[in-house]
Amino acid sequence: MSEMFFCGCDVGSTYGKCVIMDEGGALAGRGMIRSKLDPEDTAREVIALAAGDAGLEGEKPFAYLVGTGYGRDLVPFADANISEISCHAMGVHVLAPSVRTIVDFGGQDLKGISVDENGMVSNFVMNDKCAAGTGRFFEAMARAFSMDIEQFSKLSLDAKEEISITSQCSVFAETEVISMIARKKRPEDIALGIEASVARRAYALLRNTGIRPDVAVTGGCSKNKGLIQCLKDTFNLTFVDLPEDPQFAGAIGAAEYARVRGIKKGAKHG
Repeated sequence: MSEMFFCGCDVGSTYGKCVIMDEGGALAGRGMIRSKLDPEDTAREVIALAAGDAGLEGEKPFAYLVGTGYGRDLVPFADANISEISCHAMGVHVLAPSVRTIVDFGGQDLKGISVDENGMVSNFVMNDKCAAGTGRFFEAMARAFSMDIEQFSKLSLDAKEEISITSQCSVFAETEVISMIARKKRPEDIALGIEASVARRAYALLRNTGIRPDVAVTGGCSKNKGLIQCLKDTFNLTFVDLPEDPQFAGAIGAAEYARVRGIKKGAKHG
């Protein structure tokens, strides 16, 4: 009997991510692309990329495929669609079973998730009404400094003092930052004010979930070194560095769900 493979495809608002997992739960392939206008196009392209990375061929070389993310209903060939909240919880559980609280900075929303010892969601809160603290927000802040997102993510680490940002709206915050730069304020100190403001906002949101150690950060903003440092200072809890790229947490969780369901389906029909 040939080995079975399982697929998790996370179609997010900013990036599409896909993970291929083997029967033992090892990651066999992965892919990530910038999201296209049509979520189905994103899904098809990123699935093909991950399948190629795993050395798989054919239109659907998987025993089971789970779609997640905001575009999960448009993932072609999906056997099931599962919410990104459940998939992030399971993905982090697969990577770091000790984690009980997840802070997920999505492209257009911010989520706080409490996880039990089995990787199931105990509670969650989500801010999807305002862009502040999301991936789009940080892209706007980097633009205000005429930097790419990687350069901006390190800027606050050299700050001498925090210059507070009063605007919560991303549009007004960008205008406020541009004004401060024009007044010759130190960019590093402004950046620290931005990062600290987002960290405090995340903490206020997450208190409703019942924050417990250990804590993990997922989403593209997990690579923002300044933000991570501010989160650690604000939460004063143990943060866990995930052994895989945190942007893939949702796709890994979807692949794990696909693996469990696919093996069960195969055993039932075998």
